[in-house]
Amino acid sequence: MTPLLAPIAFAALVLTASLAMADPPVRSRRPVDLEAASKHPAPGTTVPTALAFSADSGFVSYLLPEGDGTARVLWRASASENTTPQVIARPPDEGNTDENVSQEEALRRERLRLRDTGISQIVRAPQSDRSILPLKGDLYLLEGTEPLRRLTESDAPEIDPKFSPDGKRVAFVREGELFVLDLSSGTETRLTQGATEGRSFGLAEFIAQEELGRSTGFWWSPDGNHLAYQETDERAIPEYTIVHQGESDIVTESHRYPFAGAANANVRLGVVSLSGGETQWLKLSDEDEEWYLARVNWEDAHHLLVQLLSRDQQSLRLMRIHRKTGERSILIEETAESWVNLHDDLTTVPGTREILWASERSGFKHLLLLDRYGQPLRTLTSGAWPVDAVVHLDHLRREVWFLAGRESPLDRDLYRVSLDGGPIERFTEGRGFCSDAVVSPDGTKVAVTISNSDQPPVTTLRDRTGQVLATLADAGDDPQLAQLTLVTPQRTQFNTRDGTTLYGAYYAPKGIAPRTKTPLIVLVYGGPHVQRVTNSWGLTADLTAQFLAARGFAVWKCDNRGSSRRGLAFEAALNRRMGTVEVQDQVDGVHFVAAAYPEADPERVGITGGSYGGYMTIRCLLLAPETFKAGVAIAPVTDWDGYDTGYTERYMGTPETNPDGYAESSVLDKASQLEGALLLVHGLLDENVHFRHSARFIASLIRANKPFEIFPIPDERHSTRKEENRRAILGRMASWFEQHLGHD
Repeated sequence: MTPLLAPIAFAALVLTASLAMADPPVRSRRPVDLEAASKHPAPGTTVPTALAFSADSGFVSYLLPEGDGTARVLWRASASENTTPQVIARPPDEGNTDENVSQEEALRRERLRLRDTGISQIVRAPQSDRSILPLKGDLYLLEGTEPLRRLTESDAPEIDPKFSPDGKRVAFVREGELFVLDLSSGTETRLTQGATEGRSFGLAEFIAQEELGRSTGFWWSPDGNHLAYQETDERAIPEYTIVHQGESDIVTESHRYPFAGAANANVRLGVVSLSGGETQWLKLSDEDEEWYLARVNWEDAHHLLVQLLSRDQQSLRLMRIHRKTGERSILIEETAESWVNLHDDLTTVPGTREILWASERSGFKHLLLLDRYGQPLRTLTSGAWPVDAVVHLDHLRREVWFLAGRESPLDRDLYRVSLDGGPIERFTEGRGFCSDAVVSPDGTKVAVTISNSDQPPVTTLRDRTGQVLATLADAGDDPQLAQLTLVTPQRTQFNTRDGTTLYGAYYAPKGIAPRTKTPLIVLVYGGPHVQRVTNSWGLTADLTAQFLAARGFAVWKCDNRGSSRRGLAFEAALNRRMGTVEVQDQVDGVHFVAAAYPEADPERVGITGGSYGGYMTIRCLLLAPETFKAGVAIAPVTDWDGYDTGYTERYMGTPETNPDGYAESSVLDKASQLEGALLLVHGLLDENVHFRHSARFIASLIRANKPFEIFPIPDERHSTRKEENRRAILGRMASWFEQHLGHD
């Protein structure tokens, strides 16, 4: 038996005093049944999105459903005490849905994990009371509270609209070309020529959208006279074809998917004048270097700040480039033995030549103030905790607002600190998880959304002292909460066999007799840069956990090493060896639960998860069969050579540079080790983790003469969007565990 599966020193698994509560409160009446668990959104999870203040700081607006509906409309409220929000725009007809947008926009929604319907996006002008609403492929203009005015009516959709700085023009991409629309005259100007299949202008490539956190491919200059944009050439990437197997007609779609170790898209950055002329293409690196165009910002009307990430993602350069001469200088270079995490915290300080930057050089992401040459002026934050994100830079008061879990990695608060150094001030009260925060341009008002595991999210308007002026939205008013019994899970922590502290959440089983043993179901994700255990309402509103607990299962989830908000060393424990330490930590979690909660039966443990969680489900069944007896793997990766470059190579390198790591992390050659009961669930339209992953593992299981079952979903992609499919999957999952774990 390998060290991965070695017995645990139970003395190290100590139940701490951090249990949320001994007797969780019952919230309402009916247990979460299959019908309720299949609904979306979950109870108490509908919160304002696209929160923003007006340019004059006089109003705050946001998207939120109206009444008991699910389609979002645009609300607006005065930024004053006791304000009453009003609806100022509703979508024509039903607005955006998954069914009525183009395939291109549907894929963008998938990559943005966007499920909202109605008005699902709003683009605001920087300095005026104008907004663009993209609806069903066309653009609508909203001026103040006037009726919507339709701007476009074309067969092809307008993608990624953006206002010019003065709010008088809108740029967008249509059929792979970059356009500018003059709002006064209605004149469209096409700025690029030559888009073909596999070649586009102004659109972020697949890897940038899916793995690098960049969804746009063009940027206005501050004076509004130029646009920087990317040309993307994917023609060297082979096409991957997906067949729509569940339809009456024969339909196929093809995507150029860059597999690990293979060719990426060729991307170059250019600048074009709105007055006409040729594009000025910028040289970003030496010819023999492979890189990703990670981020692009304008510093002023003449210079761009460009971030280049090396293909191995161990080096990130911040460069200043002159838009006309192409002269470039490297301001800063971040390096790491594991990988460099990207962020969106680069900000130039108006009226100075200072640059706000975030770095993980200390092992935790912290804020630095740099001079114009990239030299550090001072460190603004420090400590064994990471900054999550910069929210606002107030250059007049010389302070920066940011989100972080300074006091606990389970919480998140809003803080501020002076650019001139000094103590960090916590703005919110430390009562849970601040999921969203927006500061008004004049720095006098703040809108925040906060929840905890006992309290659904509440969005409030506050002054800069923290005093609540008005409640904009309270998810606790969701009528579903008066119908369902949701029980707060017990948050806890434990030490693994090697002394690492991990955090978990336990959902006690319902309806079982006292002193009765019941199967334990582990809900797992386990992959890098995801945190699932927080002091947030999302922990309680996990309907899969609530559904299984209502069926009499004990339910457990924990964040193993590799998860986010614990520092780079904690994340990098899985560097070049995915599917190893994560399994060890999940095994330790099961032993902890068995020692802490006597009703959880360690001899009857099931596990389930989706995406990386599907991969982890299979890995746990294969590598720890003495612990895990049954699993439901949803959309699993089965060999990292079949996943994309940007994600896979960040953590694993390439198959050529890390052949042993790829071999160890694969499950394809380990099918003969399967002992437990395995159900594979996979959407046949999945363009992210292709169904090919499950198909390859099925072939391995057949060759190994191992029993299994497969549940294909013909009309789903990577995320399960249709209620009937969610109901089918959850029902099958529950019956699978009841069948194979001997649950009464």
